[in-house]
Amino acid sequence: MSVDAQALSLILHPASVLKERAVTVDPKDEEVQAVALSMIRIMREHRGAGLAAPQVGLSWRMFVTRDPDDLESAITWINPTLEVVGDEVAVEEEGCLSIPEVRGNIRRSVAIRIKGFDSSGKAVEITSDHMIARVWQHENDHLDGVLIIDKMSAMDRLINRRRLRDLERAK
Repeated sequence: MSVDAQALSLILHPASVLKERAVTVDPKDEEVQAVALSMIRIMREHRGAGLAAPQVGLSWRMFVTRDPDDLESAITWINPTLEVVGDEVAVEEEGCLSIPEVRGNIRRSVAIRIKGFDSSGKAVEITSDHMIARVWQHENDHLDGVLIIDKMSAMDRLINRRRLRDLERAK
């Protein structure tokens, strides 16, 4: 793979890597583990609740998250799969580190079961109906090349039109 984990930085829209479907990685690979540590650092620096590998330029099926109420917490999810638990959905405002100053109301399932591997390569499974379930869905969307702007209503896209245009021109 040959990635300099320390040189990673946040990638902004409209970078093409943000629209690609990510590939699975070996959760026991030392390079994957080093990238996870850098992603946690970047997530904390930007005060995010999560960060997906495509957001640092890597088309890998991996993201890191933290408890939205605890900046110091962090968990790595490698090759995650999500399963909806129940029928309840909610619309909440979301933003994205890769699309700064853009916010929109996004409809998501309330309860999610996530399965994957942590940074040590150990299998992990958690079910939640708290805010972290929304974060998992948001970050998992990144692994499929889906951004919040793809899920926004026409009105939210219109409200954010100028900022999106500025980001696209800055590329």
